[in-house]
Amino acid sequence: MTDSPFAPPADVVTVLPAGVTSFGMQLPIQSQSTIYVEPWEAAAGPDELARVALACEAAGFFYVGVCDHTFIPDRLAGAMSTVWYDTIATLGWLAAVTSEIHLLSHIYVAALRHPLRAAKEFATVDVLSGGRVICGVGAGHVTEEFDLMGPAFDERGPATDEAVAGLALGLTEEFPALPGPRWPSTGMGLKPRPVRTPRPPIWVGGSSPAALRRAARLADGWLPQSVGPNVELLATLRDLRAEYRDGAPLDIGSIAYPMYVGTPPAGHELPPGTVRGSSEHLAEYLQPYREAGCGQVQVRFPAHSVDELCDQIAAFGAGVVPLVDA
Repeated sequence: MTDSPFAPPADVVTVLPAGVTSFGMQLPIQSQSTIYVEPWEAAAGPDELARVALACEAAGFFYVGVCDHTFIPDRLAGAMSTVWYDTIATLGWLAAVTSEIHLLSHIYVAALRHPLRAAKEFATVDVLSGGRVICGVGAGHVTEEFDLMGPAFDERGPATDEAVAGLALGLTEEFPALPGPRWPSTGMGLKPRPVRTPRPPIWVGGSSPAALRRAARLADGWLPQSVGPNVELLATLRDLRAEYRDGAPLDIGSIAYPMYVGTPPAGHELPPGTVRGSSEHLAEYLQPYREAGCGQVQVRFPAHSVDELCDQIAAFGAGVVPLVDA
């Protein structure tokens, strides 16, 4: 893949607080892939989803995230399930349920939507939430979604570059002139305008070389696919940012292994790789993320019920978070 021909946004919009490690969580219930779903989620719905989002807000988390798939084909349904709440509708609902926490699309498959449609959706959520939306975007991986909705699967990389550049323009200008070749347009007005100025931030997801180039050139932040603070990837990303954007600030994220604060109840088996123990032990585990320069870390807590999950979120916020930056 060659470098994107699309101009980067004129402004960089960073939102992570400087000097501290922020935390976020992909919400349960709204996506139920067998990779991470817990049995209790099958019977859960809006009430439980609201409880978890509000628990994250009360614990001082920086964001909650909502996944994105329009449909799941038969061949993947056994592994991914077909439960995937609509990203924008769910974020809009969360705007009313919460009051402070940021609302992240994690991730929105940008190439499947017209950039002006995407800009309208995110701007509306930004207005409804009082300026709390973060546009997390990526290239996608389900071939059938592209067969029915978008460009050819093999062309999703350049189409994603075009979609990200167009989204930034649509969020910045009321009458954006979109570059081609897929969605050229001029003279189309977009309101409401976002609350955050000059626009909501755009975080690009993915750990492939193409995704790193896209994040370094076109984005305000980066969402990895891999777990842990991969020092080599981060070094590559920073080198690319220096090359493309003269080292402009970039909100860098990471993903932690599942964690459990304290000792689980008898009979509660934790997934392989779960980091468990005292607040001090978990804070020590998270120190390399801070040292690597990750401004936000996405966390997950295995739980047998929504009550246990909310308790884990509260324990993490009260006991672990203050120690990470101490």
